[in-house]
Amino acid sequence: TKNGKVFDVLKFRSMRMDAEKDGVARLSTGENDERITKVGRFIRKYRIDELPQLINILRGDMTIVGPRPERPEIASEYAKEIPEFDLRLHTKAGLTGLAQVFGKYNTTPYDKLIMDLQYIASASFSEDLRIILATIKILFMPESTEGIEVGATTAIKNTDRVGHKIEKADKLVT
Repeated sequence: TKNGKVFDVLKFRSMRMDAEKDGVARLSTGENDERITKVGRFIRKYRIDELPQLINILRGDMTIVGPRPERPEIASEYAKEIPEFDLRLHTKAGLTGLAQVFGKYNTTPYDKLIMDLQYIASASFSEDLRIILATIKILFMPESTEGIEVGATTAIKNTDRVGHKIEKADKLVT
């Protein structure tokens, strides 16, 4: 989050305890992901698993709107491959953000970064309200979100940066 402060992101557990026993952080592969428990399927379907992050907001670790927090080990991998990734540290992490409501789940880390930087550059009460309303729509209309590819991981090496220009990100945060 802001200035690289590390904190524990609170969530209700939706996966088995050994879901990452091989040491690789993977995104869920969807409804048939055997790592997700029966209760986990329910709380994910209704997005209840994120509710404990309201405590993170009350503690001051997060805000309602902002770039989603990344695990430190994943953030350091992203920063190695995308030097602009650290620009996300200009603001606190959020419960929801531009990349989550408009980028969907299958957006590449680079594209999410561009959306995060666009948010940081244009953050305002009206922009936050627009993102919050879009988030509420997604909560009640799950079909308005896209899924992710089977077996997708959070590893930066699996992203596609073709056609993106670095200058684009440099101009977003002033």
